[in-house]
Amino acid sequence: MLEIERKYLVKHTDFLKELKGIRITQGYLSIDPARTVRVRIKGTQGFITIKGQSTDSGLTRYEWEKEISIVEAEELLELALPGVIDKTRFEVAIEKHIWEIDVFHASNKGLVVAEIELETEETQFALPEWIAQEVTGDQRYYNSYLSEKPFSEW
Repeated sequence: MLEIERKYLVKHTDFLKELKGIRITQGYLSIDPARTVRVRIKGTQGFITIKGQSTDSGLTRYEWEKEISIVEAEELLELALPGVIDKTRFEVAIEKHIWEIDVFHASNKGLVVAEIELETEETQFALPEWIAQEVTGDQRYYNSYLSEKPFSEW
């Protein structure tokens, strides 16, 4: 149940125009870095996720996720800390990997982040031309941080 991912800023979103994204609303019940607890509504599905502390590199951390009913997710979002995240996620397949591109809305509008999940920290992959700088391990780009200190306030 380890999540290994790299995170990047995106230069432009022209490549997303032909794709259909899915709206995601998520809130946090805990933003303690050692045990972040997230509730998410992704389209018509609900999820609860617990994430552990990231390694020093920011690449790897424990992640446990369970699908819950949409009603349960809505009820848990009512208990969430202030600063609910609103974004649209697009998935782009490149070679044998799926890139998840999050276009943020509301107080995080203007932020676009791409993530790629990997099998190991050493897994090699090609960077698409729309990738800008890597922000893996930069806690400002963690959704839990953005819920407290939105991009619009930086």
